[in-house]
Amino acid sequence: MKALVIGATGLVGRELIQLLAEDQRFSQVIVFGRRPLQIAHSKIEEHLIDFENPAQWRHLVKGDVFFSTLGTTIKQAGSKEAQYKVDYTYQYEFAKAASDNHIPIYILVSAPSARPDSRIFYTKMKGELERDVKKLNFSLIQIIRPGLLHGIRKDVRMGEKLMYYVLNTINLFGILKQYRPIHGKTVANAMINAACSGSKGVHHYEPGEVFSLASSDSGQ
Repeated sequence: MKALVIGATGLVGRELIQLLAEDQRFSQVIVFGRRPLQIAHSKIEEHLIDFENPAQWRHLVKGDVFFSTLGTTIKQAGSKEAQYKVDYTYQYEFAKAASDNHIPIYILVSAPSARPDSRIFYTKMKGELERDVKKLNFSLIQIIRPGLLHGIRKDVRMGEKLMYYVLNTINLFGILKQYRPIHGKTVANAMINAACSGSKGVHHYEPGEVFSLASSDSGQ
């Protein structure tokens, strides 16, 4: 299969690219982004694009599976409006291009409790994206909702580090086990298994289910 990826420089995206490059089921990995990956591999092809100008890249969005791991924070983006542009607008426009170009499978990393009617900005934004991509013409939509991500990041997020230690401590007592921190590589494994599941329709995976999906052999 030919895989397309946006968000490849993030925590999950970097792990996903490595796994796809090693997976014999994928013959080519096409990465779209604003800055280079700095990863050399014969399977990987990069397109540096301006997400603001879909007319420049829409025709390149062709393949078998589209993986979306794009995302940012308010701190990185600078404002809620700027974060919304990355987490909703860019992702939706790319998903729309993939649908219009007849890519059958769409795998999205979202967030727990994502709802378009949420009072929380982040979960509302993620819920709006989920709602709108479900209206697009994909044969299979797999929505992955992992808990707190952990792994090596280029940027230090003190709030996430604190929450990581809090959740790990709570989980020593078996409390909130399904919301325990999850490594980026585990989420990437879950995404690949979701893509290769042979399913149809729309499916959601909550935090506890993402661990099970990552360790399943449904994609083998």
